[in-house]
Amino acid sequence: MRRWHLVCFALLAALALACEGSGAATPDRTSRPKPGYPASMAALGDSITAGIGSCLTLVACSRNSWSTGSSVDSHYRRIRAANNSIKGNNDNYAVPGARAESLAGQADRAVRAKAKYVTVMIGVNDACTDRVDDMTSVRAFRGDIDAGLARLKKRLPKSRILVVSVPDVYRLWELGKENERAVRVWRRGVCQSLLANPTSTADADDERRKRVRDRLDAYNKQLQQACKSYGRRCRWDGGAVHSVRFKLDLVSKLDYFHPNAEGQKRIADVTYPGRFTW
Repeated sequence: MRRWHLVCFALLAALALACEGSGAATPDRTSRPKPGYPASMAALGDSITAGIGSCLTLVACSRNSWSTGSSVDSHYRRIRAANNSIKGNNDNYAVPGARAESLAGQADRAVRAKAKYVTVMIGVNDACTDRVDDMTSVRAFRGDIDAGLARLKKRLPKSRILVVSVPDVYRLWELGKENERAVRVWRRGVCQSLLANPTSTADADDERRKRVRDRLDAYNKQLQQACKSYGRRCRWDGGAVHSVRFKLDLVSKLDYFHPNAEGQKRIADVTYPGRFTW
């Protein structure tokens, strides 16, 4: 009997030690995902969101995208810091050269991916054409935006949408018109509706540039209204990107037009919602 008591005592002691040790294996509550942060996301848009010019060549470089990039402090990386379950679920469907008419097709891809958070930045190419008369009309632009957002609302009704304003490329011309390298690069053909004859002070050139500037302003107004019409699941950036005063050190030296890696980070800085409460 004494030996049996000793055996029981030993077993109880072992169980006590096991229970005490198990406390070290208890999950850290602080490591749990913060509520409200999405577990997947998709980026829609054009060459800016695709990251062109942010690497060493003028090709898409999505790892530096302000939205889904993994190499800059993008929305994706900031979300992942709070919710690691988003890791690897950062699809970028932005297409260099895309206009607003491409948004619906890109939205379909986001739907198939079941993205919980979708960023939209599009419109620069609707204004940056070979000739100013080729710019997308404001009415057509709005129709294209509505068509794209309608796909998201119908198929991803619970996902959150961020609509971002079109950058102020007119401001970029103001900054670079006296920079010899920028002028030399622009003459190769980038955004000719705005940047053709970049050093000219002729009335015709000034009027042409102002038409592009005004069209961009009109696009931004339509983007804001389209997001408002979408409903509470859509958030407008408040014109934050358009208000960024991009300096030449924030754009690629390859074309003096697309944001470099630091410029991409700047876009992320001014557009990141911080709290996903909508």
